[in-house]
Amino acid sequence: MNGGEIFFRLRISAEEYLRYYRGTATFVQVRAEDGRRIRLPASSLRRFVMRGGIEGRFRLRFDGHQKIISLEKVNS
Repeated sequence: MNGGEIFFRLRISAEEYLRYYRGTATFVQVRAEDGRRIRLPASSLRRFVMRGGIEGRFRLRFDGHQKIISLEKVNS
C-alpha cells in the first residue's frame, strides 16, 4: 500500500471555524483537485487559521495507511 499526496483548496470563515475549534464538528470534508473527497481532522488546520478564517491551496501527504504525514499551504 503506497502513500501519496492530494491538493485541495479550502475557504472557511472565522465564524465557521469556531464550530471546529469548540469541538462541535471534528472533521472537515473537502473535494480534492482530482475529484476525490477527503476528510481530515479539523485540528490539523489550526495553524492555518487567520483573522478571516482559513483560505488557500493545500497539499496533504499521507502514508500507505492513510495517515497524515504532512499538511502545508502551497502557492496557487
